[in-house]
Amino acid sequence: MTGLQIDSQHIFHAEDNVAPLGLIVTESAKELGQKIDAHLTTWAVQGGIPRDTFIIESECPRFSSGDGKGMIKSTVRGDDLFFLVDVGNYSCKYKMFGQMNSMSPDDHFQDLKRLIQAASGKAHRITVIMPILFGGRQHRRNYRESLDCACALQELERMGVENIITFDAHDPRVQNAVPLMGFDNVIPSYQVLKALFRCIPNLSIDRNHFMVVSPDEGAMPRNMYYASVLGVNLGMFYKRRDYSRVVNGRNPIVAHEYLGDSVEGLDIFIADDIISSGESMLDIAYELKKRKAKRIFAYATYPIFTNGVKLFDKAYQDGVISGVFGTNLTYHSEALRQSEWFHEVDVSKYIAYFIAAINHNISVSAIIDPHQKILQLLDRCRK
Repeated sequence: MTGLQIDSQHIFHAEDNVAPLGLIVTESAKELGQKIDAHLTTWAVQGGIPRDTFIIESECPRFSSGDGKGMIKSTVRGDDLFFLVDVGNYSCKYKMFGQMNSMSPDDHFQDLKRLIQAASGKAHRITVIMPILFGGRQHRRNYRESLDCACALQELERMGVENIITFDAHDPRVQNAVPLMGFDNVIPSYQVLKALFRCIPNLSIDRNHFMVVSPDEGAMPRNMYYASVLGVNLGMFYKRRDYSRVVNGRNPIVAHEYLGDSVEGLDIFIADDIISSGESMLDIAYELKKRKAKRIFAYATYPIFTNGVKLFDKAYQDGVISGVFGTNLTYHSEALRQSEWFHEVDVSKYIAYFIAAINHNISVSAIIDPHQKILQLLDRCRK
């Protein structure tokens, strides 16, 4: 059975799976976990194996001192376990010495380890689905610095984790820290383009009307992919920095310099892995508008907006930004959800396919490379 054959007719057959499937969802990823579970249970019914849920109840309660523990509330002996965690969910809180504290990525990672410990080594196999890779932005060493992501991956490997599934890692070369552990870095390109064409129906995808622009040199590979599959031109910005100073741990950006063909009169698509404060993305949008770009659509796998959405509200009202797309792989604030310019890209079904494929030892190569599905999508949109 190939990855291309993965559908509701083939997935759930008890004699084909590696072991009984169990999904352990941390508090940080409950909404996404419920959507994934809905797909899995639907496919199970269609496959003749009705299940109410694949989610195994668990929790990580805290003592008043802030100490915590992981609890799994039913047997997992012999199960093929999938742990889902969103280390970027700052809306989760716990009480410590009478004060409410927001959970940091460190807290979420610690809870993940607690739940893995609670399985007590009785699971058949453990896979961790961690869309935002813990410590992923601290992926390399400059001067005397920690290597958070590499150490975290090695720790999970020592705890018995066999597979890691992450999305759009800041630098996927961190997997070199654990060369013997399964590591899938997934780019939801098809889901992004599907959402773009659905939400913006009047797009003309050709060289005379549309262009892809990379926000910096680090984002070039993902933007090159979009430009290649869409058959349009590619431009890029590079960040000119002041290397004589260090501000907040990095050299400050002096200017964004553009390299590429004219953008005048064209719709522009900009893809990046993360929108943090959003200042760089807005700087690029304003620069493109100075060059007479028509409409600008930004996409980030993780739209976290650490400084809120007011600057983007203004940019949208001023006609600078026409839309921002982001996946539901991490927590979105209510203000972001209600923003007229924001479009959510749902990847829950994509993750459900991954879980089903791994549970049945089916190759995931066709899921990771959606090139044919994108070409079919383009054919439908151009008719």
